[in-house]
Amino acid sequence: MHYISTRGRSAAVDFEGALLAGLAPDGGLYMPNAWPQLSPADARALGEKPYAEAAASVLSLFTGDAIDQSTLLAMTKDAYGGFHADDVAPLVQVGDDDYILELFHGPTLAFKDFAMQILGRMFDAALARRDEHLTIIAATSGDTGAAAIDALKACSRVNVVVLHPEGRVSDVQRRMMTSVIAPNVRNIAIDGSFDDCQAIVKSLFADEKFVNDVKLGGVNSINWARLAAQTVYYFTAWAAIADGDEAVNFVVPTGNFGDVFAGYAAKRMGLPVATLGVAANANDILHRAISNGDYTPAGVRPTASPSMDIQVASNFERLLFEAKNRDHDALREIMENFARDKGMKIDDQTLAAIRKDFVSCAVSEAQTLAEIARHEKATGALIDPHTAVGRSAAIRLREDGHLKGKTVTLSTAHPAKFPDAVKEATGKNPDLPDFFSDLFDRPEEMVKATASEDAIKSIIRDAFGTA
Repeated sequence: MHYISTRGRSAAVDFEGALLAGLAPDGGLYMPNAWPQLSPADARALGEKPYAEAAASVLSLFTGDAIDQSTLLAMTKDAYGGFHADDVAPLVQVGDDDYILELFHGPTLAFKDFAMQILGRMFDAALARRDEHLTIIAATSGDTGAAAIDALKACSRVNVVVLHPEGRVSDVQRRMMTSVIAPNVRNIAIDGSFDDCQAIVKSLFADEKFVNDVKLGGVNSINWARLAAQTVYYFTAWAAIADGDEAVNFVVPTGNFGDVFAGYAAKRMGLPVATLGVAANANDILHRAISNGDYTPAGVRPTASPSMDIQVASNFERLLFEAKNRDHDALREIMENFARDKGMKIDDQTLAAIRKDFVSCAVSEAQTLAEIARHEKATGALIDPHTAVGRSAAIRLREDGHLKGKTVTLSTAHPAKFPDAVKEATGKNPDLPDFFSDLFDRPEEMVKATASEDAIKSIIRDAFGTA
């Protein structure tokens, strides 16, 4: 298995090369040179295995010869052995044909743990083989940072730098990052939005000298290995509810388009997926793109679902690459024009290709809170605002005839990560699990900085020097 850049001007790499690089040198995103294939029978067999074994089976299709199967299985057992649900990713039925896939039972209570926990182990193994060190940088809208820090804080060969938009993540999300005080961890609060954080990360990767000086790598969903890990729960969820080769819908609350693109990848691998529903909040660029071809960023609006407060979705480039039949030159021109014009109008042919697999829905703040309240009244269970965006979208898409048959909504975070919104909607305060009961008593450590590439470079050099 080899990985190619969406922009076509970087050499192909193996899995380990894509893992350690994150972003391709030409600014593109790595993609498998061909989609590995599983039959529905293969997918059903995955559902009969413990989650860690299913993960090793799926990931082996992407890792190729880079990691032998026994080592990969040991990694997945270690990674998912620390989750707080026996099924790791349990399904809960909430209607005749509706299910919620709970992805918040990991160590930082968010779906990002599924990828980060395995990536941490992959990084350690790859760097040990190479006798190298790496400085990992991540932009976070709330959950990626905590998951990355938890997974990498004990890695002897990895330094971790996390940028978050100051004041635009929940207190719980922030403290899960900033209360981890370790010599290889730096938390930086940026005076700006998540898009500002993400732009800084991309600009740092574009500086080849800086990348080489500090041995820069990434764990945002620009890193293909993260998406590979996230394909697994689509397979296990499908296997749990599908009759025969029945196709199932998945609705995903998403901001950076990574989690839902993992579902698309599973479909390209042969999983019977009917429709992928993109659930957006008030920052609705993905809905506008899919519904009418308008991919033009607007100002980021803070919402109760901050992990989705994004206007430039990095992984949308991967979908455009596929919709353009992997035409590197066409994709590169699109992205160069987008950078110049600060927006794009998706042409009719490309939009038609996207709509073969995707539908979308935008959910307002009022609708988000109303769904938290409705769900609690109907089921007795609390859900977080991101899950509420997903469920609200799923209900509306079904009512409008866009979804038929069994539908799984991904629940991406524990409600206790967003207690203010949940309490406003229901009057109930969701409790953190016992292992986080002292979270607000822990000391915090972070650096504040302007949304400046040079400022972040200086902080990284001061903290970790050069390789």
